[in-house]
Amino acid sequence: MSRSQTIRNVLILLAIAALVQFVPGGSRGAAVVEAVLWTALGAAVGYVGVRLYREHRISLDSLGPKHRALLYGALALGAVLLAGRAEMWSTGGGEVLWFVLLALAIYLLVVVYRFWHSS
Repeated sequence: MSRSQTIRNVLILLAIAALVQFVPGGSRGAAVVEAVLWTALGAAVGYVGVRLYREHRISLDSLGPKHRALLYGALALGAVLLAGRAEMWSTGGGEVLWFVLLALAIYLLVVVYRFWHSS
């Protein structure tokens, strides 16, 4: 990327930031854009998840019910942790619990990976 393109991109970002800061209702518009971007990200993650499931359906079935349940449980726990992060981080105990549950989800994924890799 050339220097002029970098300068142009920085100026575009500064113009957008100025619009959000100084135009009446700009923060509301920024919240709408943020919501649209988060929704698009969620849809993209869902699409990738469906594609991965379809491509690896036989491997998932070969895990057996115990390890498949561990895998799906760890993924669900990760989704809940992402969704509830702001609420859980509002208290000290919630933050500690969040990290403990994150470590548990990672541990479960490692257990499933090691079982899958060994068979």
